[in-house]
Amino acid sequence: MIERELAELVRTAVREAAAALGYQGELPEVEIEVPRQREHGDFATNVALALAPRVGRPPREVARAVVERLPRAPFVVAAEPAGPGFINFRVSNAWLHDALRRIAAEGEGYVRAAPHGRRVQVEFVSANPTGPLHVGHARQTVLGDALCRLLEADGWEVSREYYFNDAGRQMELFAASVEARYLQLLGREAAVPEEGYHGAYLLDIARDILAEHGPSLADLPPGERRERLLAEGTRRVLENIKGTLARFGVRFDTFFSERSLHASGAIRRTVERLRELGYAYEHEGAVFFRATEFGDEKDRVLVRSNGEPTYFAADCAYLVDKFERGFDHLIYVWGADHHGTVKRLKGAAQALGYDPDRVEVVLHQLVAMYRGGELLRMSKRAGTIITLDELLDEVGADAVRFTLLSQSNDTVINFDIEAAKRRSLENPVYYVQYGHARIASILRKAEEAGVELRPIEEVDLSPLEQEAELEVLRAIAALPEEVRRAAALRAPSRLTHFVHDLAGRFHRFYTEHRVLGEAPELTQARLWLCVGTKRAIATVLGLLGVSAPERMEREDG
Repeated sequence: MIERELAELVRTAVREAAAALGYQGELPEVEIEVPRQREHGDFATNVALALAPRVGRPPREVARAVVERLPRAPFVVAAEPAGPGFINFRVSNAWLHDALRRIAAEGEGYVRAAPHGRRVQVEFVSANPTGPLHVGHARQTVLGDALCRLLEADGWEVSREYYFNDAGRQMELFAASVEARYLQLLGREAAVPEEGYHGAYLLDIARDILAEHGPSLADLPPGERRERLLAEGTRRVLENIKGTLARFGVRFDTFFSERSLHASGAIRRTVERLRELGYAYEHEGAVFFRATEFGDEKDRVLVRSNGEPTYFAADCAYLVDKFERGFDHLIYVWGADHHGTVKRLKGAAQALGYDPDRVEVVLHQLVAMYRGGELLRMSKRAGTIITLDELLDEVGADAVRFTLLSQSNDTVINFDIEAAKRRSLENPVYYVQYGHARIASILRKAEEAGVELRPIEEVDLSPLEQEAELEVLRAIAALPEEVRRAAALRAPSRLTHFVHDLAGRFHRFYTEHRVLGEAPELTQARLWLCVGTKRAIATVLGLLGVSAPERMEREDG
């Protein structure tokens, strides 16, 4: 990457300039960025501004000292101090042509870092197995999946995990709801609890259980009957969830049961461990974790006075289980409504002897669903939900994914179903996919016209010198670093903006310039520009879990 090569040149110059100015202390980090205004150059650094107070000299003087000591490099055309102490660089187009050659040779590998051997576990979705996934789960689903794809591109060995809460009060209500529907189908009197689950999907589950087992479960002792119906209902909900996730292009390596933590004694052992370490104490018959010692607003209950462990106790045991499986880093993807849990979770990790920096929580805001500008109100227990399957049926996985990844995690998304399914260039995902399909069409036309694409090693790329061409090449050249940043910042939304901008640059190029019918060398160079852009778009869409179609039709002309 040219940014890294430039940074290394600047580091060398900074060391020499600092010594010449009589400074021997710690040097500032060198950051290379692309100026917002093109007239300021191709790249810039503010390192002189950071170094100036340390050496006690004006920033412009320090900038000149750094520029004077820059090692020669064939790709640097000019370097000059600017403004209050910036250094601007102008570079030759050769590095852009090199980037095009790299993506042509490496394809998707162009953005992939070498594996570094570190293992990360990403836990996301983790919806309770009490009903189908609904639109409220969609954002976390695509965010977690995109993060996994990005981390893999960044060299991590990624394990995807779904943690399902199959214990506790909500499962008792689910069991009672399934039981009531099952008995009702047999003509027996039974009522769904007021706080239970009233959705139509409960009837479907009950019918399926009746079809498989007949009335045999009805006459079991009440406790055994409810336990069996709970197991049957949970299994079917999980199967439904897995099917929905598959439709959405999301896979998991592990499905982890909360109930297994209870059955194995892991929760009891973890609470006892916290006691022994002095981070748990008993008060009025309950056991508390000293969460306030880790910045939480109050101590948290681990075991209630009736002897029942809390969800937080299970979270602590689950944390231990994750670390014992040998992961180097743990990422939890949660809705912003869980922000209050972050301090106690990281505090529990520290109390249990783990580095809390190895525990990371990625929070995201919620999604407000609209149809044609009208807000949709939903309730899972009342059964007034839009399932994720229904959303996928109507809108399609690509549009859902791209839309939900189009804004930063800390921004509330207003998702309008009618807007998301529109097949026009006003729809961002369609705009990007149409760019990919347009390039595929250009390449097909070239083949039909008998224009053979020569190996890129034999093609002179120097004719690519028009500003519209260079703008496309600059985006392609920036792609690997953009993927690194998106991974480091846990921000896949950077890639939706990037690929939308890249598609726009290509559309502008194609409006201003012909690919076919030019001089042979120019045609070859522009065909490779098309190939490189196509591969870049497909690579980014792949990291977002969105398809890159070869053919598309527009509805808006």
